[in-house]
Amino acid sequence: MSATIEQTTPATTPDTSGESRRAVRIGICGLGTVGSGTVNVMARNRDEIAARCGRPVEIVQIGARRDNPACDTSGVDVSREIFDVAANPEVDVLVELIGGTTVARELVLAAIASGKHVVTANKALIAEHGNELFAAAAEKGVTIAYEAAVAGGIPIIKSLREGLVGNRIQWLAGIINGTGNYILTEMREKGRSFEEALRQAQDLGYAEADPTFDVEGIDAAHKLVIMASLAFSMPLAFDKVYTEGISGVSSEDIRYADELGYRIKHLGIARGTEKGVELRVHPTLIPQRRLIANVNGVMNAILVSGDAVGPTLYYGAGAGAEATASAVIADIVDVARTLESRPEERVPLAGVARGSQGGTRVLPMDEVVTSYYLRISAHDKPGVMSQVASICSDQGISIEALIQHEPAEGEALVPVVILTSRAREARLREAVAQIEALDTVEGEVVRIRVEPLG
Repeated sequence: MSATIEQTTPATTPDTSGESRRAVRIGICGLGTVGSGTVNVMARNRDEIAARCGRPVEIVQIGARRDNPACDTSGVDVSREIFDVAANPEVDVLVELIGGTTVARELVLAAIASGKHVVTANKALIAEHGNELFAAAAEKGVTIAYEAAVAGGIPIIKSLREGLVGNRIQWLAGIINGTGNYILTEMREKGRSFEEALRQAQDLGYAEADPTFDVEGIDAAHKLVIMASLAFSMPLAFDKVYTEGISGVSSEDIRYADELGYRIKHLGIARGTEKGVELRVHPTLIPQRRLIANVNGVMNAILVSGDAVGPTLYYGAGAGAEATASAVIADIVDVARTLESRPEERVPLAGVARGSQGGTRVLPMDEVVTSYYLRISAHDKPGVMSQVASICSDQGISIEALIQHEPAEGEALVPVVILTSRAREARLREAVAQIEALDTVEGEVVRIRVEPLG
């Protein structure tokens, strides 16, 4: 479905004093899925957006290498050179929707240098270059808004920087990649292997031909570091996020998790501790009774715990043309409402205020403390469990639950599944190394972290 962008003449709205306020002039760079969705939603909801903004909001220029039949751009200046938008003095707010980091970074810096505010849906750009871009924007007194960079249409950025501002955030955990969540859902509900579920996701358009960013956790790490920056008032630290994907999760582990009362989800977790902030992305066992454990398919959800409000859950579509466009337009309206205000009067959009030293320490993974699920392939011989228990005990690790079924007929190996007490990662690694060295154990020990999230 396409929508037509209509021009208003004159492009003004009376304010409460009877004076007219000129339209906020938008330049959009990129006319792909999100760009076309933004054009369509702005056209369809034009009157509502103007009423909520207090003035008209008009797209005056689009920079795109090619047209997109999903939207109607008639009546709007379309340039094949995106940097024309950054240089256009008629543009108040540049909306960057081209993706990538190299050209996008240059485009945003050019827009800032021209005194333009910026709205972006580019999580990689913010996660990897946000510190530089925020500093440049502060020098020019302009804003960079990035609600659409995390979890599509879920207003998690606004919640962290405004709605929960009275709280000390204790931790947050999120299903923030729909592709990975879809794959794990298919594996659990339909018994598919990882490879089968991935192919299904690709056939449906949920996964790219090269799915590395999604299934290996890079996309989730980008989003996590942005949320953590706001939650813990720290600089963006993408290079310090521990990242582990879901390609090693098996149907067998999903079945054992169910038997133990858990679901396996791919989570981004940020947790404040006395020694620093944990930043980690990895498969995680979550108790089945938790709401977030029941978020399935391509949906996203973020659980945030504040000292005053307690746990709060944010759920919705994490991608898609109009869901993401909803967040883009929310940022445009936010920026438009503050065009006449002084920079120091605006709600800070970065996690660290200008002039802050930003000395928050990111906790090395070896120092993280959590519980673990271990699956061991052991020979069906007496004494195996006593050896495993002794190794764990030496590292200060208790065994909280155990599953050991009879081996299948003709099989020499039996799977042994253990849930441990909370332990330091370094000690758990040492215990696993010693278990793998036993003559009675074959192959690598499968290890998945466990989080109660409550």
